[in-house]
Amino acid sequence: MHRIVFVLAACPTWRLQTASSTEPCAAPDRTRWKSSFGHQMQPDWTWSSPAVCREVLYVVELQRYSRDQGSSVYFPQAVLNGDDLYDATLTDGHCRLRVTLDPGLNPLVERYVLRSGSTLCGAAFAPAMTAQLPACPTAPADGDSYKLLSAEVSDGAPGEDGGLRSFNVDSLSWFGSSGSAGALVPLRANRSVFLPLWNNVDYSGEAWREAPPAEEEEEEEEEEDRVQRHAVTVSELRDSFLIGRRGVARGVVHHQLIVRIINKSHLMYYGRRDLNCECPYKAVLEVCDRTGSVCVVLWNSVCLGWYRRLKPGDILNLRRYRVKGRFQAQLDDIEISVNSRNPAALISVLPESSPFPQHIPPAAFYRFCNSKELLDRPHGVVCDVIGLLTFSGRPERIRNDGRGAELLEYHWLRLEDGSSNQPIMVKLFSTSQPDAHHKLHPRMRHHSEMSYRKLRPVRQFLQWLRSQDDQEVLRRALIGGFFIYPSPPVSLELYMKDRRGVPGFLRGAELQRELERLRYRERQTFCIQAAVTMVMYSRRGEEKHCLCWTDRASSLCSSPCFRNSSPFPSSTPVTTRSARSPPSSSSPSLSPTSLGSTSTPADPRSGRKSRKRRFTETLPRKRRPFVTLQSEQNKSVILFEASMEFLESPNADEDKEEDEDGDTSSFLTGPLPLEQSDITLETLPLRYDHAHKEEQAVAIAMGGALTGRFDSVLDEYYTLRLRALSDGVLVDALFLPLSCSSPPPLLPYANTWTSILCHGAFCPHTPPPSPADLIGMATQLANQRLVCVLEACHLGGATTEIVLSRAFPLNH
Repeated sequence: MHRIVFVLAACPTWRLQTASSTEPCAAPDRTRWKSSFGHQMQPDWTWSSPAVCREVLYVVELQRYSRDQGSSVYFPQAVLNGDDLYDATLTDGHCRLRVTLDPGLNPLVERYVLRSGSTLCGAAFAPAMTAQLPACPTAPADGDSYKLLSAEVSDGAPGEDGGLRSFNVDSLSWFGSSGSAGALVPLRANRSVFLPLWNNVDYSGEAWREAPPAEEEEEEEEEEDRVQRHAVTVSELRDSFLIGRRGVARGVVHHQLIVRIINKSHLMYYGRRDLNCECPYKAVLEVCDRTGSVCVVLWNSVCLGWYRRLKPGDILNLRRYRVKGRFQAQLDDIEISVNSRNPAALISVLPESSPFPQHIPPAAFYRFCNSKELLDRPHGVVCDVIGLLTFSGRPERIRNDGRGAELLEYHWLRLEDGSSNQPIMVKLFSTSQPDAHHKLHPRMRHHSEMSYRKLRPVRQFLQWLRSQDDQEVLRRALIGGFFIYPSPPVSLELYMKDRRGVPGFLRGAELQRELERLRYRERQTFCIQAAVTMVMYSRRGEEKHCLCWTDRASSLCSSPCFRNSSPFPSSTPVTTRSARSPPSSSSPSLSPTSLGSTSTPADPRSGRKSRKRRFTETLPRKRRPFVTLQSEQNKSVILFEASMEFLESPNADEDKEEDEDGDTSSFLTGPLPLEQSDITLETLPLRYDHAHKEEQAVAIAMGGALTGRFDSVLDEYYTLRLRALSDGVLVDALFLPLSCSSPPPLLPYANTWTSILCHGAFCPHTPPPSPADLIGMATQLANQRLVCVLEACHLGGATTEIVLSRAFPLNH
């Protein structure tokens, strides 16, 4: 897996800096400013250079918003490449301060290096103007506003609050302000709301109300008696508008329109850097009455007041709206525009027991399909499904339209309904119910209040559900972990056909650059041509003991290698997974340190003599990697030069003679001083823990932090070192042949390395080979040219997960 420039969270710190080097400024000490902020930032002090805060600061919150036309004024020396700006709330334990991050620090938020709970040291600030007028309740009382230029960050694992836990942050006052700051708004753009950190389609903040505005409720009560006299239907509005005379559809429509909500879209954000709009949101409601259906578009601040309040099935009474031509419609059609001004629309929700039954729209119509029926449905058909949730995947993100700037958040769900052995796989993107996404747990049974409960497909499912044993369902219920669907092809021919003949091969250096561009939880698939130079078997929690095979001929080549746990700068070659590689001839870490002496037998297949080679087994306290089954093929001097200090053989000449005459497929058992980190918990699927379902859901969510308290179903994994054929760059990738993410194949196949790599898993129809046998068969991979399909996902900070999903041999 891939490592970026920043180092680990133990003792070293992350260096965040966009300005030139700064020295602490000795500002005047005034009793008015009692916190560490005040000692460095005086309101009447003109700064000639950035001021550095000597105290430790904590990041309370990070908030994202899009810049507008005037945002560049606040950063005259910065290069604004993206659309996003970030405001941060900091504290020293005495008060709180709001600052804006210099745009040069944005990548650290986007890669989840700088986050809530981070600890800042040596933070450098500079004064800045604010986009909020002094009359704004959240504007600084004395006009002070700051931006963060640089800092050093040291923190624990993602999701931990560090020193923040010792403070009651909400009780702390705001720096430079004697009263409450009110609702927070962006500092450097004319926006009224913040965006979520990880997508543009969910709501974020207290501004999104769940109750309708009080003033509108009063107007609704006053005009309730006029509903009967001034009602209009959908067909009347459509006919009036499309005929051309407009009639009732001309201008602002004051007639009542009573409709039922059929569907509700997710929020759509249209804020751009060249657009000054305080609340650039819209949402589309598909509604109907007894004469037809139409789309209602909620614009701007109407979304703040009504989006969370409205839900499918509600009966709406609309007034003061406009009728417009449907945007991007294939056929001539209309849409209802509901805005907060010119004029301010009136919205009310009517009860089902309306005094005017002739105006009650029909109930929503459902098209339920079970898993068996879905197999025959054409691509793109719209339908409803119901099932028992047995798997909820981790949230990930992909680029909109492949290479766009916007990232779309999604996660996988697996449903069972008993109608077939084929599960229903749902790729769930952001919807109109972001709160409900966090409540999707296995064994959900919340259908008692839904109108579809009496439908025949639903009743059949509920009857099957009652026959299921809860304990058995819990045993097979999983959550999180690496998951891939649909399963990739199992042959190079099918893979090329799936890619339409364009595999998109990357050079090793190109792959490294692509990995460095990944943002937090961003998932991408890459393809390279490579050869396997090492195979390592490990068990989670026992990484200090592993089985390893190395192709000596390939390991003699000195090439850049990048992995997940390297604390080197980006300009230094680093590798891409948590396990560091066995030493090569060019590695400076070959000389062993702090090694004792015990004896370990050689593999019995070593040939004519049963003499045992003695190796050490006592290794350093922190990490004691143990490598076994090391191939003697090619009789490379690497192992022997690295082991001269701890090899104990009374007859060295006899041993050498035995090596020369021995079987070339024999293996040794011996320790190598390779340093290895554990597999990331985010990669492992977890057993669903019903007793701690909320805690588990939060842990795998965006910005969550997994701990070892949850049981994983996968403890064994392999690491394959791949050498790119194009430029020799080395990549360490996880291989998970025991993973259950792919459905089992219909036809059996042999458990050879070629077949296992082509299918991405062991054959389920036969017992899997033992790790020792599989490592022993790794010589099958020597000198093999492979097309390798890699799944990469950035897990935050310095960790990028790379999984080898398929590898196809390149036959001549």
